[in-house]
Amino acid sequence: MDEKRLELALEAAGLGQFEWDAARDVLIVSPRAAELNGMPAGEVPALKGEAWLRHVHPEDRPRLAALREERLARGEAFQLDLRLTRPDDRRLVWLRVSGAPKLGPDGKLISVTGVMADLTALNLEEEQRHTLMVELDHRVKNVLAAVQVLAYQTAKRTTSLDAFLQNYSGRLKALASANELLTAARWRGAAVDHIAAAELGALAPGQTSWHGPELFLTPRAANALSLALHELATNAVKFGALSVEGGHVEVSWTRPEGGGFELSWLESAGPTVSPPARRGFGSTLLEQVTGREKGEAVIEYRPSGVRARLIAGPAAVAPRPDSVPEAPPARVVETVAAARAPRSLKGSRVLIVEDAVLLALELETGLSDAGAEVVGPAYELEEAMALLDRPIDAAVLDANLNGRSVMPVAEALARRNVPFVFATGYGETGGAPGGFEAPVIRKPYDVTQVAAAVAELLAAR
Repeated sequence: MDEKRLELALEAAGLGQFEWDAARDVLIVSPRAAELNGMPAGEVPALKGEAWLRHVHPEDRPRLAALREERLARGEAFQLDLRLTRPDDRRLVWLRVSGAPKLGPDGKLISVTGVMADLTALNLEEEQRHTLMVELDHRVKNVLAAVQVLAYQTAKRTTSLDAFLQNYSGRLKALASANELLTAARWRGAAVDHIAAAELGALAPGQTSWHGPELFLTPRAANALSLALHELATNAVKFGALSVEGGHVEVSWTRPEGGGFELSWLESAGPTVSPPARRGFGSTLLEQVTGREKGEAVIEYRPSGVRARLIAGPAAVAPRPDSVPEAPPARVVETVAAARAPRSLKGSRVLIVEDAVLLALELETGLSDAGAEVVGPAYELEEAMALLDRPIDAAVLDANLNGRSVMPVAEALARRNVPFVFATGYGETGGAPGGFEAPVIRKPYDVTQVAAAVAELLAAR
């Protein structure tokens, strides 16, 4: 009865039993152990341990041999994780083997009894986690390299600090927008219509349109196209069709028979335009998105408006992802507007909750320059909760604090009728986090945006 209960307990735990009868030189394998290691159930010749050893991965055999010499010879219990090629279907599995030897009066090995557990799924998860971390490291470095290039190229083509900050901030937004789309599709591709919507949707309501077949771009092409459309849109608002009422921008794309894509940018009903005096960064970006994909870019500065044609080869097009995300909310391209002084927050007490030290310091400086008295900053959830007993007029909240939700802070502020704005890097498309009716500013942001949003909240009270 006790043995039956033991079998049931081992089965419930997913463990398989085995015994090596050294005296008879046989290996006794339970049905569950046979399921795990692919060996026949029941008694099989042990071949002095070789029946088991020959199926162990070559890299793990020295550890198993050392265990036999050290632990078994001394009669000590053992536990060992190893890889084994199943003899029945040749699948490689990870097993955790635990056992205890029994020695005779003469010190010779009589038997080894033990259990084994399948670790294959756990090790696969660990390998996948490691692969994802390596991929994340690669992408982060690529993004940082792109940010560095954007800063360098923007600085080369601007003559004032204000112009640099405006242009650089807008380009970072465009890059972030493309990455948000790619992340939603697990980096398998981004739809051209989603890219166009993100870059043009909030520029000039009723003055922009885009259309074309469903088409997905590779991560490299999507990033480049987002930046290129951003440059064209910025110029259109500053100097072209979107600088006047009645002007219009139409973006369309097709899929040529040979593969790839062709995109057209057409401005109409705007002021007369002429070619720029010097080559701009936008032209360079347009050439980059096509040149690397075996295509070409042509920009024409006609008196009736700018026309651009962008052609890319098949390498720029990605297969349709298994799961297609919804179109993102329209994004305002901040750099198209003239620089403005921060909104006055004089006399207001603003709580900052942000786990990134540099961002928190930037927010603290920007809001202080606008006249606010900063409460915090709080970098952790507990810090933020401890500050809630102070007088607070408004708050700026990061949605995620080192992996923890900021919702407890938001809920406490809401109960006190203290307005707040979310400043977050998360790409929610369904409004503010937690269902709150609160403004959301996506990272990367300009601190003047945050100051303006806080000022509007206070003005509405």
